[in-house]
Amino acid sequence: MPQIILNARNLAAGNNTALMAVPWLGMLTSLLGNLSLLSYFAKKREQGAMVVQTLGVVSTFVVLAQLALAEAMPLPYFSATSVVVVSGLFLNFMNYFGLLNAGIFRLWEDFITIGGLSVLPQIMWSTFVPYIPNSILPGAISFVIAVLAVTMARSGKLSEQGVKFVGGISGWTATLLFMWMPVSQMWTNYLNPENMKGLSAISMLLAMIGNGLMLPRALLIRDLMWFTGSAWATLFYGYGNIACLYLSNIISKEFFLAATAGLVSWIGMAFWRDSVVHGYSSPLTSISHLVSGS
Repeated sequence: MPQIILNARNLAAGNNTALMAVPWLGMLTSLLGNLSLLSYFAKKREQGAMVVQTLGVVSTFVVLAQLALAEAMPLPYFSATSVVVVSGLFLNFMNYFGLLNAGIFRLWEDFITIGGLSVLPQIMWSTFVPYIPNSILPGAISFVIAVLAVTMARSGKLSEQGVKFVGGISGWTATLLFMWMPVSQMWTNYLNPENMKGLSAISMLLAMIGNGLMLPRALLIRDLMWFTGSAWATLFYGYGNIACLYLSNIISKEFFLAATAGLVSWIGMAFWRDSVVHGYSSPLTSISHLVSGS
């Protein structure tokens, strides 16, 4: 909300340039990641996580709409994104309440698997244009590989382990999409440090806190994918951008130190509590068990 309010103020003042501080490619990866993770958590019946991902989709879509109004995001891309968002929210919630045919939801899962695998390398490549040549080759190659993998899995031409692997691709792709957003934001900060005043420090703080609050649940149920995405967003998107704002003298030293102390304390407490609950000798043991999936 703070970022949305700040964007609205800049739009009302005709200061469209300030919205360039928010990279639309990074926001798009975040939105697609949230949408894919919504499907992942809907299947697992993780209601709390579903709510979080839905809020992520809606709030990020509002920011993209603002970027489109400021001409910071091409209108054709925004229009295509709008169709995907509306369809994804509708299908996921119809499936959660048992009102959707299983075959239709499988088609949606195949779509997000192929779409995620195609979009991720393309967006990663496009982030660094014009420092590298503009090309659709990464997305095209990934699209062909994704279509072949999904087709072989659905036609029974893969082993049981292979089918399981393909089934888990969408979840990890979603996490990687979500994880690319901080990279894109940091790159934008590096290229245009003067535009960082258009970045809301409160939004970054809330991103750090919100994702940090998800860590204990991910630890409890031993979901490495969930933990990886939440930890990355906490450290690199939330705290990383707070550090950038501090280094650019946009926020105070007190704000930065308070955020740092709070983050270190919360992560330490989460791992300590997890080690106590599971009877581990130390938080390091808790981390090793999380990675091993035990």
